[in-house]
Amino acid sequence: MVKYYKTDDRKIHEEDGPVDGVWIDMCNPTVPEGEELAAKLGIDISDLLAPLDDEESSRVELEDGYTLILVDIPALEIRHDKEAYTTVPLGIILAQDMIITVCSVETPILQAFINGRVKEFSTKKKLRFVYQILFRIASYYQTNLRIIDKKRTEIEERIDDNTKDIDLIDLHALESTLVYFATSLRANAVVLDRLTRYKRLEQYPDDKDLLGDVIVENQQAIEMTTIYRDIINGTRELMSSVIDNRLNNVMKSLTSITLVMGIPTLISGIYGMNVNSKWVPLSNTTHGFAIICLLITVVCISLLLILRHKRFL
Repeated sequence: MVKYYKTDDRKIHEEDGPVDGVWIDMCNPTVPEGEELAAKLGIDISDLLAPLDDEESSRVELEDGYTLILVDIPALEIRHDKEAYTTVPLGIILAQDMIITVCSVETPILQAFINGRVKEFSTKKKLRFVYQILFRIASYYQTNLRIIDKKRTEIEERIDDNTKDIDLIDLHALESTLVYFATSLRANAVVLDRLTRYKRLEQYPDDKDLLGDVIVENQQAIEMTTIYRDIINGTRELMSSVIDNRLNNVMKSLTSITLVMGIPTLISGIYGMNVNSKWVPLSNTTHGFAIICLLITVVCISLLLILRHKRFL
């Protein structure tokens, strides 16, 4: 899908085709759409559709007549029948008097511009528009990181009462997401560093200040990712320790019960042997059976008290 937007008097509206100062938004475009636009603007089709490949790495490429900026942005995907975060490439192409964005998914980052929620946004100020996109990308990473940490907190609150195997799986999924985020954010940092030396288009002082803010926000997102990864590692280790401790307690209880139950079995086994009754204590005594049962009960109760004192029960 290809749409054309332009701002006039700080208000955005949709255009019918490519004109000067237009923003071309390509959301999961088809190959014919890409070929048509590439032919009109003189852009290499491989560069125009590069963001549709999830394996493309973040970079800046200076070509004849246009500049390609490729960064990674957060996105939702279905993993194990659940929503999970991943990263997908977003392409920004500065061509002639227009700017082109290409992405395989519809992202809230660009929707904020379409819905007019970004202040001082103009499609004619191309470099500032790029920096505003990059700023929202860094902010969107931070928003998703806070959501991830909230999910981790919910899992941690269940450790004492109702820990399940699925919680360990969810923690692993969150940890995997943070790995994706960390890798993408570091790659984006390289792109930002390259943009600080970008001389093809004129940069105004306000634009340079905005780029500095983008670098700070991206670095903060990297630090948040590192911190949350360490916290999730600690939570996962704590959960594993709690589960192992519960298993140990169950094994101790089962061992104690087995030990106590072994006493009646041992005594009844001895008395059940086919030997002369004169060698079996209390065999000819009145109420001998009741006395033996009483002794078994006393021994079992005594053993239970000892085990409880030793905190095996």
